[in-house]
Amino acid sequence: MPSKTYSDGEIVMGRWPGGHLYYEVQVMGYNKSTQLYTVKYKDGTELNLKENDIKSLNFFKSKKSSSSSRQRSRSRSRSPARTQTPKQSNSRGKESRKLVEKEEVRTVDISKLKSVHQIQENSTNSKATCMTDYTGEKEKNKIYRLIEQKTSKETVTDQLDLYNLQAKKEEAKLVNLEAKDGHLLAKKQAVQIQECGFRARVGAAVMIFLLPAVLILLLLMCAQDEPSSLNFQPQISHLPALWNSSAFGIFVLWFLFQALLYMLPIGKVVDGVPLTNGKTLKYRINALYAFLMCAVVLGVALYNEVNLSYIYYHLLQLAISAVVFAFLFSIYLYARSWRVPADDLAPEGNSGSYVYDFFIGRELNPRIRNFDLKYFCELRPGLMGWVVINLGLLFAEMNVQNRNVPSLAMILVNCFQLLYVLDALWNEAGILTTMDIVHEGFGYMLAFGDLVWVPFVYSLQAYYLVNHPNELSWPLALAIIVLNTVGYTIFRASNSQKNAFRRNPHDPKLAYLKTIPTATGKSLIVSGWWGFVRHPNYLGDLIMALAWSLPCGFNHILPYFYVIYFTCLLVHREARDEHQCRKKYGVAWNKYCQQVRYRIIPYVY
Repeated sequence: MPSKTYSDGEIVMGRWPGGHLYYEVQVMGYNKSTQLYTVKYKDGTELNLKENDIKSLNFFKSKKSSSSSRQRSRSRSRSPARTQTPKQSNSRGKESRKLVEKEEVRTVDISKLKSVHQIQENSTNSKATCMTDYTGEKEKNKIYRLIEQKTSKETVTDQLDLYNLQAKKEEAKLVNLEAKDGHLLAKKQAVQIQECGFRARVGAAVMIFLLPAVLILLLLMCAQDEPSSLNFQPQISHLPALWNSSAFGIFVLWFLFQALLYMLPIGKVVDGVPLTNGKTLKYRINALYAFLMCAVVLGVALYNEVNLSYIYYHLLQLAISAVVFAFLFSIYLYARSWRVPADDLAPEGNSGSYVYDFFIGRELNPRIRNFDLKYFCELRPGLMGWVVINLGLLFAEMNVQNRNVPSLAMILVNCFQLLYVLDALWNEAGILTTMDIVHEGFGYMLAFGDLVWVPFVYSLQAYYLVNHPNELSWPLALAIIVLNTVGYTIFRASNSQKNAFRRNPHDPKLAYLKTIPTATGKSLIVSGWWGFVRHPNYLGDLIMALAWSLPCGFNHILPYFYVIYFTCLLVHREARDEHQCRKKYGVAWNKYCQQVRYRIIPYVY
């Protein structure tokens, strides 16, 4: 294995990905398994570079010396493409000659470079031009300059030393970007690979077994007449209490039925967010149609007197069947990830630790032809299965409690959570901009979460109400409805604002938003919902989670497990978001945090 050439903390020159321009960077670390250096630019941007994309400072000094000696020699042949200019050149020509004779180093504002990359990603209105060459009799190189773009937004004023090691013809190709269909083509940086630590590997191994155990524990406790961790005595005398082949078959059929609906040629096809490997995947938006078809099938089943209470009496077996399926499915995902190109791997899924990579997911967007496995699992089997389970528990409450109609508490829980699911299906395209789709690999973590945790843990309130009814008064019910409405409004409005800005930051409807430009060419919203707190969508989620639990009363903490768990999840997720954003946006993120102080809950956290 090649030895490490540059030491940590060393100042070197790093080539910007996709071009021939070099900048002064600091070496932050070296990954032996991938042979990539992590370097940090002056504006805080961190990238992973190959060794041949890094040069020492002495290398440029030697280039300068050799170039100066060549200039003193009069025997060098002139390129046929060069044109002679009169000795009486104008002031601009004199200025360019002085710059060449002094050194072949040009310093430009970072805002110019950012404007080029911003053009590559978003802008169809901005223009990049290259100034006319001015060459004197003794000039040996062309001078290219970028005219700073005139935009309405702020520009970063940090400066980086810019070097060019390639021929000027190649630099011209970089500056004069090729346009196609009104959009400029861009090449993204290769996928980043990070090395996970010991705690991450141990944590991943623990979570693989801990999550199923917690799920089974919760379901067993809910089934007791007086659920408590103190008198917990699981009544499992033989294997059929945990495993049922019919339940496993039902779960597999449900998964395949959803896959069939996903493949139907209905709904529009849209482009996803450009990924770090430069690819833009296409997705068919038809989850709402699939839900309506499921509703028709359920209506036919109820009309034919199919007993949906079966779900309640076999919920534990169905949950364990889902656990087994998710584990086998994750093994398949991990095995197939070794047969895909390196640029299709997730940024964090190629750490070299088998356990951690299995848990976090190696492949970013695994597909069987056009069938996107991760995208399919995000909304289909688990989210719609959650609604079906709630409906089965509603009928079970009527049977167990000898009621002619469901309780008001059960109706509220079903309606609140149905609204949440319908919102996700209606705004299906919005999920394409989420961290799960764009950044996370598809492994055990997401597979278990989508197929097992969502349908069987999120339905815990309805499962609790079957054996522990709670009669709500109408004033209290109205207060809970108002609380859920507030949470949903914050959740939907903030997500819609974010998704619209990511899709088209130049939309006139979003002109009122204040933004901070970043080194990536993108901008951070510092007004509207995202100027209120850094994660307003998380705030709305937490308020709704509380509203879902309140109908169960205050006799036991078990129905509030979802609120407690979800709070911990969002705090942890927010910390990961913070780390990723600070690494990606550098000083711009620090400036954003100064303007938007609170992370999730205003004046609290």
